Amino acid sequence: MMRSKFSPLAALMLIAIVGINFAEASTEAAAQCRGLDVKHQQVNNDIGNTASLQRGARNFMSYCVTCHSLKYNRYSRIAKDLGIPDAELDKFLVLPNVKKTDYVTAPLSASDGEAWFGKAPPDLSLIARSRGPDYVYQYLTSFYADAGSVTGVNNLVLPGTAMPHVLSSLQGVPDALRCNLAAGQPGATIVISELVPGVVGQLDSEQYIGFVRDTVNFLDYAGEPTKALRTSLGVWVILFLLVFTGFAYLLKQEYWRDVK
Repeated sequence: MMRSKFSPLAALMLIAIVGINFAEASTEAAAQCRGLDVKHQQVNNDIGNTASLQRGARNFMSYCVTCHSLKYNRYSRIAKDLGIPDAELDKFLVLPNVKKTDYVTAPLSASDGEAWFGKAPPDLSLIARSRGPDYVYQYLTSFYADAGSVTGVNNLVLPGTAMPHVLSSLQGVPDALRCNLAAGQPGATIVISELVPGVVGQLDSEQYIGFVRDTVNFLDYAGEPTKALRTSLGVWVILFLLVFTGFAYLLKQEYWRDVK
């Protein structure tokens, strides 16, 4: 009975072939699982961009104020800070039967919110300060279709969210892939992929991102309306302190010049 010989060269060739096949499989899996990683994206908003803040105020009043209030912000203060004329304020921002001097409150009552969504929609006056603008941006860009959810959608940043995708008419409804890029890794990594076929939004991807950035920028302003002024004054304060330090140093030199 003859014994087959397995040379070291053949072994190396076999290992190389297996490695190539594994790499190709990993590349194919990566291509299938390639999607939008929203959890690490930054909004990079500009609180001093008045045009963006005006658009954000319009967005909020068009899509958010039905459920969410800004109980620390008055319509009149928003108009003054953002340079919105009274005619446009009355036409586009102020709700019916509401005065310009009133705070921004949602028509939806807390009891109705709990009945419809399981919990009352929160006030968003301080959401950008408490969670950060990046969190709000990531949340609004991470909805995806989920047939197992009551609302038909879920969220990568806040799984199990009770909020429906109220901006789906603008974005569409993104699909999601569940996959593991590492062999043997337990669980599944969810990444947002293409939009669900047949569900088309009014805006393309770039326009929708701009819409969300403007909205987050406005919420950042709402959390601290004096932030832009404080930031601009901070520059002058630092300059004053630098000049004052120079004069203090010269005065010290004058007092101590005769001290041996």
